[in-house]
Amino acid sequence: MKYNYKTYLVSLLFCAFFLEANAQQKQMSGKVTDTSLMPIPGVNVRVKHQNKGITTNFEGEFSLNISTKDTLVFSYMGYQPQEIAVSKQNFLAIQLAPAAHALQEVVINAGYYSTTERERTGNIVRVSGKDIELQPLVSPLQALQGRMAGVEMNTNSATPGAAPTIRIRGQNSLRQEGNSPLYIIDGVPINSTPIESNSSLGFAGIDPLSTLNLSNIESIEVLKDADATAIYGSRGANGVILITTKKGKDQKGIQARIYSGVASVPNKLDLLTTKEYLRLRQQAFTNDGVEPNETNAYDLLLWDQDRYTDWQEEFLGGTAAITDVNIAAQGGNDQTYFSVNGAFHQQGSIYPVDLQYQKFTGGFNLDHHAKDNKFQLNLAINYGVDENELLGDGINFGLKAFQLPPNAPELYLDDGSLNWEAWSEAGLTNPLEGIFNSSTTQARNLITNLNLSYVLVDGLELKTNLGFTDYRSDELVKMPKRSYNPAGTPLHTSLTTESQRKSWIIEPQLHYTKQWGKVNLQALVGGTFQENQYDTFSVQGNKYISEALIGNLGAAESLINARARNTDYRYEAVFSRLGLHWDKKYYLNLTGRRDGSSRFAEGNRFANFGAIGAAWIFTEEAFFKDRLHWVSFGKLRGSYGTTGNDQIPDYGYLDAYEATMGPGGVYPTGLANPNYSWEVNKKAEAGVQLGFVKSRIDVGVSVYRNRSSNQLVGYPLPGITGFTSVQANLPATVENRGVELEFSSENIRREDFRWETSFNISFPKNELLRYPGLEESPYADRYRVGHPLNIGLLYAYQGIDEATGYYQVKDQNGDEVYDQEDRQVIFDRSRAYFGGLNNSFRYKGFSLQFLFQFVKQKGSFTGLFNTGFPQNQLDEVRDDSSPYTQVSQTPEASQAYARATESDLVSEDASFIRLKTLNLSYSLPTHWLESLSLSEVTFFMTGQNLLTITPYKGMDPAIPNGGTAFSGLRTLTTGVQLNF
Repeated sequence: MKYNYKTYLVSLLFCAFFLEANAQQKQMSGKVTDTSLMPIPGVNVRVKHQNKGITTNFEGEFSLNISTKDTLVFSYMGYQPQEIAVSKQNFLAIQLAPAAHALQEVVINAGYYSTTERERTGNIVRVSGKDIELQPLVSPLQALQGRMAGVEMNTNSATPGAAPTIRIRGQNSLRQEGNSPLYIIDGVPINSTPIESNSSLGFAGIDPLSTLNLSNIESIEVLKDADATAIYGSRGANGVILITTKKGKDQKGIQARIYSGVASVPNKLDLLTTKEYLRLRQQAFTNDGVEPNETNAYDLLLWDQDRYTDWQEEFLGGTAAITDVNIAAQGGNDQTYFSVNGAFHQQGSIYPVDLQYQKFTGGFNLDHHAKDNKFQLNLAINYGVDENELLGDGINFGLKAFQLPPNAPELYLDDGSLNWEAWSEAGLTNPLEGIFNSSTTQARNLITNLNLSYVLVDGLELKTNLGFTDYRSDELVKMPKRSYNPAGTPLHTSLTTESQRKSWIIEPQLHYTKQWGKVNLQALVGGTFQENQYDTFSVQGNKYISEALIGNLGAAESLINARARNTDYRYEAVFSRLGLHWDKKYYLNLTGRRDGSSRFAEGNRFANFGAIGAAWIFTEEAFFKDRLHWVSFGKLRGSYGTTGNDQIPDYGYLDAYEATMGPGGVYPTGLANPNYSWEVNKKAEAGVQLGFVKSRIDVGVSVYRNRSSNQLVGYPLPGITGFTSVQANLPATVENRGVELEFSSENIRREDFRWETSFNISFPKNELLRYPGLEESPYADRYRVGHPLNIGLLYAYQGIDEATGYYQVKDQNGDEVYDQEDRQVIFDRSRAYFGGLNNSFRYKGFSLQFLFQFVKQKGSFTGLFNTGFPQNQLDEVRDDSSPYTQVSQTPEASQAYARATESDLVSEDASFIRLKTLNLSYSLPTHWLESLSLSEVTFFMTGQNLLTITPYKGMDPAIPNGGTAFSGLRTLTTGVQLNF
């Protein structure tokens, strides 16, 4: 289904301009600077007692239509607000003085309550929407790469909409699916499990967050330690990611942004030319003493010896076009204000097929408060539709691009059909078998949230959070018979998959605040009632009489492999928080939660979790102020607590059955275990925050230790039992510990020039601390006590066997059998450290920002050195000094190569430094815009993945064990932002 996005955008523009029609006509302009006369961009300029205002541009300038009776309020984070009566003035020169405590102005979303950067006792990091909205990305999580300490985000595929993997402070659980953080959008929990797909482009699934509008995100907060996450109980075991959308408060106007650009593969591997490839192939026959014939040497005897095709360019050399349009408008009065937004995003494909990704999003936010401010209402509605066209089945372009011999014949005939004959005479199938297959996945995602609050008496407030989500995904894979060799009598076939995820949540809360002199008390108590439903259905249709009817199940001659699955997950909890601080120096935060999950049997269904956090702002002490004036801010903080984990399949404590293929029968598919219980994560942390030179330099250091025990896993069972696994607790303890450093500085602050820097680095350490009975368990060949979970057990490589010329690994026990007992080399795949360096420069209307991401890690390159076999190789194999010097194609050589790929021969340094993002922009001066009735015009250019420095041999060190896989495209876009 294709959408008429032009009509969609025109409608939004019409609504937005209608809101603007009532604006007043008096023109007021001005400039806002700090006390050193340096312009301050982004200052909120608001008309007092009205929901009307704008923000200053990069030169600190503003222009606004107002009345002579109005009063303007100027506010900006870290500065003291200022009010100016307009009167008959036409130009205002405003100077804002720094606030006494700039950190106190930074408001942080902590989930059920708000705090400030100055007062927080937990570890919460924040990325603002300004760092997200201009990046040419599909998922907002991709914008976190390199920006947050302790947060690892890996994009596993360059396909738009592919689900990324995110880990907050490492892997806590033995099972991969048990390490996902909790995602909350505007107070509503989101099921972040990737959507299943039948596409063959090689990724874990489709990201349900891809339907979000990046331009509509106000901020993303990540909660990491026990003090920050314990209020979410079991749901916060692996950290919490809070996504807050824009509210439009204190703003009125229209913003329109459009950008377009291109994306391409950022790297190519150096492979053999035709001449080099054929020489090594001939040498393999000589080494093996085998006579070439048309069966074993089709590339030497049947194929053109002078033909050369750069298959990387053929399959991965395309350019993907990108277009993004976003429109937002705000309006209202001093009691009710609202915002509406809509966006369209489209991205093409680098592959030699016409594939498109399209996303349409719309959002609405309504805020209302009574005149006495006792009653407040906030409604947020976000709806997204994306349509992902992927290749249906059978082709991995990345693999074909590197393995096909350089003299392979044409893939197509002149009429556009596949060339079967040239490949069949060599006993092969055309590498593009399946090229005419298609897969279209359409997702529709509705996220709604309603917050109601009422002040019962002074200091006592009743709140209710109501949320509903509805995610639907429909995938249709069409496989016409022209995709396959006609000699095999193929049929027209389809695969249909329909999924739906629905959830609702109700959270009543009671908040109480009280001040007694220097003592401030904040307390809340609340409850959570949540239900998630997941339904999926899939069926295969066969023998359609026409290609045009593929997908119409009524036209299929037969329907097979029909499957339906329905699960229902229920969760309920009570929670409380008590926050105390005295004289704005000493802070104490106590959190408790009792959780109940339907994923456990009676008797194990409920568990208690809690945490304590404390902080001391020692620079508020009189003895410190009198001695170290150059330290403007200093805070010590610490926390300890427990959170749980119930990220396991539903109904594992019950026996499960499915219907047999024939009528009237069932067979067991799941074995019950009612005795397993909650996985528990105990978290401890200590940290210090320091500010120097009037907080122009800020430093934060955090030291943490998390221990996850009572591990929940699907315990493997012997095949003789009739079941593959049973849900159970293991007596294993996993520890994640580390140090995180965050640094920010305002290096230069002058009238026309500003330079700011931020830096973060993390030193994580993951370890299987204990596992009694590991040697006798099914995990004996996977883990080692005292080492990380993310390890590989490898053979020890010993070079080329002089007698045979084959790759050789060490037979550790001398039994002349190579098995698991010989895999004694422990290969650590985890990161030694990672982080990012961000710089921001502003000069008058110009702005330059760039982010470098860096990672220290080991990786492996496991392919393209099987020299002698009929597939292309790295050009390194032609060098006699290379370790890849086996040239043979015997079965013994193949076996030796397989063992070499599972040895430390393939281990290498996969560290990298990457220019992750670059943004250059220019804002027109305000006096140029007065005649256009515009408050801002900004032209910008953005680059993504522009440069990577790495010793890694593979395509992308961000996938350090992927070899020929790559995670991101090099992207360059240009655009314009218009504010009315």
